Amino acid sequence: MATLGVEEEFLLVDAVSGRTAAKAGEVLARVGAYPYEGGAYQPELSRTQVEAATGVCRTLGELREQLSRARAALARACAAEGLSLVASGTPGPAGGEAVISRGERFERIARMYGDVVGDYQACACQVHVGVADRETAVAVLNHLRPWLATLLALSANSPFDGGRDTGYASWRMVQQFRFPGSGVPPWFASAAAHDREVDRLVECGVLVDEAMTFWLARPSALYPTVEVRAADAVTTVDEAVLQAALSRGLVRTALNELAAGREGPRAGAQVCAAAVWSAARHGLHGSGVDVVAERRVPATRLLDDLVGWVTPALEESGDLVEVKGLLERAGSGAARQRQAASHGPRALLDLLSVSQEET
Repeated sequence: MATLGVEEEFLLVDAVSGRTAAKAGEVLARVGAYPYEGGAYQPELSRTQVEAATGVCRTLGELREQLSRARAALARACAAEGLSLVASGTPGPAGGEAVISRGERFERIARMYGDVVGDYQACACQVHVGVADRETAVAVLNHLRPWLATLLALSANSPFDGGRDTGYASWRMVQQFRFPGSGVPPWFASAAAHDREVDRLVECGVLVDEAMTFWLARPSALYPTVEVRAADAVTTVDEAVLQAALSRGLVRTALNELAAGREGPRAGAQVCAAAVWSAARHGLHGSGVDVVAERRVPATRLLDDLVGWVTPALEESGDLVEVKGLLERAGSGAARQRQAASHGPRALLDLLSVSQEET
């Protein structure tokens, strides 16, 4: 069974004002070591953010335990600093300025992108799925391309930008569009072709180094994994587990397709971009784009198609029953945020704040 890992990015928010607070150093010093082998609490681009990265997991149960325990530990560390740990793709209740983290690489990023990162506090839920090698990882990416926008639509959880309703379900993705090479990765014939394209972008001066791309899926620069980076930061552990289960199902299905000699479909770059924009705009409550058929369809149908596509893989891993239950409870993060915000900023902050208790 393919291994799993999840990286969750969170916002640090003043518990009274609701504004983001540049206290990542204090929170990370207070939280201590990650409680599972291979996992870590880490800084992010802005000091208003932190990340919890799980160790290697083999079952959804293991993953759920690590996510729950890490979230609770970070939330307690935040509370001791007068903060709330917020799980949202963008700052919802009141905003606040980004403050670039210290370190040579972070500083290079700030110099390269200027004001693009001056207010960038976007948070994602990233899933790693183990594969045999880098060549396999790139071949798998080609099969993931048609489904990345649907993973985004399912997770869309960032309708607000500093208290302002943007009209989008995922404003995080709109912010990410400002970076070069964001969205669905190109179709690559080999790992060498992928690496040449990344090298080209570095040489053109639009990426800091070979470890940086903004694509929604990529071979990990550090691990033998496919890294699926489509999802907004999600409010609940259930939603993070669902993203992980569907991502692993897609990777397992891709491996089965490759074993049968079938390449991933060569969906056009502009149609893929249209699909990502539609997912960011509407989430699951509106139209999406079928990138293979090149036509507009309801976003919910695309989700049904995705689940149908990965059902055999979910049955093989024993995850199908749990995934169906999670889908029934999933709902829309963006809709929940808007409903809470209708009762005021405090209600929105309460919705998004991570509990100090393990679930």
